[in-house]
Amino acid sequence: MTELSGTNVLVVGATGVLGAELARQLAAQGAQLTLSGRSEEKLSVLAGELGEAVVGQVAADLGKPTGPADIAAAVYGRELHGVVFASGVVAFGPAVEVDDDTLDELMLVNLLGYMRLMREVAPKLGKDSFIAQISAVVAESPTAGMAAYSATKAGLSAYGKALTLELRRQGVRVLDARPPHTETGLATRPIAGEAPKLPQGKDPRSVAGRIITAIVEGERDLPSSAF
Repeated sequence: MTELSGTNVLVVGATGVLGAELARQLAAQGAQLTLSGRSEEKLSVLAGELGEAVVGQVAADLGKPTGPADIAAAVYGRELHGVVFASGVVAFGPAVEVDDDTLDELMLVNLLGYMRLMREVAPKLGKDSFIAQISAVVAESPTAGMAAYSATKAGLSAYGKALTLELRRQGVRVLDARPPHTETGLATRPIAGEAPKLPQGKDPRSVAGRIITAIVEGERDLPSSAF
């Protein structure tokens, strides 16, 4: 069991629908939060909503060279007990038609930025701390028309599995959560292509609640079937 009250947690992707909901539920459990996202305006609105639960915020883009280091700098000097990674972008289109700029942004934001961030912050996590990374159902079932996006999420999932083995002796638990399609609005904001017609997705509040339960109960793997 992980007691969240009084912990310091870094939430990356806090300006997204799922990231913001995770931040709200962490705050409700008594966690103190450092919020990170691309939009300074959205961060300020969320920080205002969560009040004293927020101890820091940083507007940074994981796709930029300095992004991961800027996020890490926001928690320097503060004991860190957890990281929630809910950042990501999506693109649609046939694998052979995805251009280089789209491939680069998908890889940088969904995977490489996270890997660089972990290089900075994972060594600072102590015993009984956690990392919760949000990949996606496409990590389990790569999807036609989303090959590049699927690859980044599968890479994120694989990285997390290896990371948990490396950090076990340090006492850090890594949770890989792979929720099914969720009504976050991400599919309406692709960086390329157009989303196919999708079935009704999961409620972000219930998805966030399941992830928080997994963090508290010490789970390490949260497949799409668990939501």
